[in-house]
Amino acid sequence: MSDKKKILVVDDEENLRHMLQAMLKKQGYQVDTAADGAQALEMATRGSYAFILCDIKMPVLDGRGFLRGCTEAGLAETVIMMSAYGSVDDAIDCMKLGAYDYISKPFNADEISLVLKKAEERERLKAENRLLREQAAPGFGEIVSRSHKMNEIFRQTRKLADYKTTVLIHGESGTGKELIARALHYHGARKDAPFIAVNCGAIPEPLLESELFGHVKGAFTDASSDKAGLFETANGGTLFLDEIGELPLPLQVKLLRVLEDEEIRRVGGGSSRRVDVRVISATSRDLTAEVAAGRFREELFFRLNVFTVTLPPLRERLEDVPLLVDHFLESEGKKMGINGVRPSPEALRAMVHYRWPGNVRELKNCIERGLVLCEEHVLTLACLPEVVRRTVGMERRLPAGDDSLSIKTGSEALERTLITRALEKTGGNRTKAARLLEISHRALLYKLKAYGIE
Repeated sequence: MSDKKKILVVDDEENLRHMLQAMLKKQGYQVDTAADGAQALEMATRGSYAFILCDIKMPVLDGRGFLRGCTEAGLAETVIMMSAYGSVDDAIDCMKLGAYDYISKPFNADEISLVLKKAEERERLKAENRLLREQAAPGFGEIVSRSHKMNEIFRQTRKLADYKTTVLIHGESGTGKELIARALHYHGARKDAPFIAVNCGAIPEPLLESELFGHVKGAFTDASSDKAGLFETANGGTLFLDEIGELPLPLQVKLLRVLEDEEIRRVGGGSSRRVDVRVISATSRDLTAEVAAGRFREELFFRLNVFTVTLPPLRERLEDVPLLVDHFLESEGKKMGINGVRPSPEALRAMVHYRWPGNVRELKNCIERGLVLCEEHVLTLACLPEVVRRTVGMERRLPAGDDSLSIKTGSEALERTLITRALEKTGGNRTKAARLLEISHRALLYKLKAYGIE
């Protein structure tokens, strides 16, 4: 029989166990029983159950102890608590520990049937959500999206995964540049070799050359021994240079030489070493403008820019917000031991209408905060930061007469309204308007053309 129809009944009352076993068998379930939480935990770790009906008050190991044991053992079964004491507080405490629902004793066959049907529907929806995520970004790392823009990026980058071609990833902070780099590595021929990431703007300039290329003993005051740099550490694999636009000019020359010769020389060393490293870089800067301003070497830009991936900000793919919310509620909830949380319609509406200047990273942080504050497994509007809550009602400020329910259409209408108001407020100064809108000047020019705003 399929695990989907297997149920474990946990109760210290023998008569109740037998009654539930007979009742559930009539409904087509295969039923096992246990007299306490310890026995149930052992059975659950040996086999898989679709649902577990568990009493709260039991000797040896009670319902709370059983739930904690399930979490520690990494079990994902759906647990429904039973209580004869009428204590809603006890049941809610159990739900905070991971239980799906509770039912009060005494109960009849219809009540049991109803709560199991609800649980089955919930599992069906979870399975559909997993399938949607797999269909949205099949086999491409941790990136979740169903937007046309992102899926086109996935299609292109999958083709690049097996090649040593240098890739420059451009996008605002929080758009997932490192996730793309990791996906390129782990879906390519180098997946079993190291993936090393370094932020070029996070390491002081005097230390950065040694960090990248290594040094020999005595090369400088603190060089007490030889040290391999990140290029040597990543040999055979991938080196991800985040915020490449922050790299000082003298190091840009040395990086260009390494890319062309595939050799590095440690600081203070006299000999070169061969390295086989794929370099993927990323930036939130406009490197074309940096080249024009003399802050970035043109030869290095061309060498890094063999293939460019430009990640859209989250505000340009708001259709992904519900999917991302679902994804982070599950992934962050699993890390925090808070399972089964779902957003209220009002909270989801607010998140869809918010502009997310911090992009996907900001949304992830918002969900993590919400998980800490949520109660009864519902992420409500009150769980969200004030800046997100303020978007409630903005949909009412869309142009009159627009009855479309399309998120894409509504988002574009809202953007058009905000851009127009920003231009009015700045007297048509596009640079100042872009600052008010918290987007780049280039992004504003693109939107003005797209929306036909003069």
